[in-house]
Amino acid sequence: MEHLTECQAADDHLNVSQTNYTFDGRSCITGLDDNNQDSALSFSQIILTMIFALITLATLLSNAFVIATVYQTRKLHTPANYLIASLAFTDLLVSILVLPIATVYTVTGKWTLGQIICDMWLSSDITCCTASILHLCVIALDRFWAITDAVEYTKKRTPKRAVVMIALVWVFSISISMPPLFWRQSKAEEIAVCAVNTDHVLYTVYSTVGAFYVPTLLLIALYGRIYVEARSRILKQSPKTTGKRLTKAHLITDSPGSSSVSSTNSRTPEILSDTGSPVYVNQVKVKVSDALLEKKKIMAARERKATKTLGVILGAYIVCWLPFFIISLVMPICKDACWFHPAIFDFFNWLGYLNSLINPIIYTMSNEDFKQAFHKLINRLKCPS
Repeated sequence: MEHLTECQAADDHLNVSQTNYTFDGRSCITGLDDNNQDSALSFSQIILTMIFALITLATLLSNAFVIATVYQTRKLHTPANYLIASLAFTDLLVSILVLPIATVYTVTGKWTLGQIICDMWLSSDITCCTASILHLCVIALDRFWAITDAVEYTKKRTPKRAVVMIALVWVFSISISMPPLFWRQSKAEEIAVCAVNTDHVLYTVYSTVGAFYVPTLLLIALYGRIYVEARSRILKQSPKTTGKRLTKAHLITDSPGSSSVSSTNSRTPEILSDTGSPVYVNQVKVKVSDALLEKKKIMAARERKATKTLGVILGAYIVCWLPFFIISLVMPICKDACWFHPAIFDFFNWLGYLNSLINPIIYTMSNEDFKQAFHKLINRLKCPS
């Protein structure tokens, strides 16, 4: 996410810009204002370009496959999977609208695409990245309601409800990205730095808190409740004994050879019936396959796997975005008192972008239905006929 304030170090002739919510400083890497700098890309810049291009391509393909899988597989046409497909669509937009330009800007350190493209890129960056984060919240909220209020929420869990949740995500994301455009002044001359000049600390707090800190607290609270509920279900459903149970049964027959069930024990002495005819009592060990027990074991395994998946999702999200948003909030407040190496800003910025690649991997690989549908789609592409 690229954006916020701009400061100039006149003594060193360096332009240090703030990306989205923080100082970027990428022009400090390659944007030195001297005429002796070679215009050709250095070896390190070529390597960076290749890495960023691979991340961009992988993000595009992985999210495109998620969308295609949901679209092609009728079994996946559920409200929960619609939310996942919408997340994939949002991350797909990140790979198309944001990452290619971010690659060029990060590597060269200078903006050459003009003011209009800059405004469009910044708005797309903030909107899509915020929407991606908020999608994680609505997916967690959907999962929370499905677990804690299964009976009632099943009636409310409709495609229409999913569409409303997705619409709210985009409305809130746009409300965060739009304000800087109202105070940006159009510049006739060429600009070397593409950044929203925000000396407005209140907006910085509003944007970072709304785009990250509140969603993060919500995710932690929701996943904490989901974890507790899932653990309680696992403890309830986990059987005390494994395998099949053995029970004893008495098989009463009118004659020694009339039993259709083979006896595992020796026949007991005969007794007389009410009519006076001999009756033989066989003790038979019967293997009982407890279907209910097996079902509970399967459900417990699924809950256990879902709980682990929640931990992976939350952990990946925090690792990717937390460093970026800490700097985003702190730097505009402390200003000259704080300084980080410019490469750190680029690293944290792209670490946040990387979450758009991780999301489809986690959500699809942890879902058996998704994996089966994904394999079918791959086989269909290999063999079109």
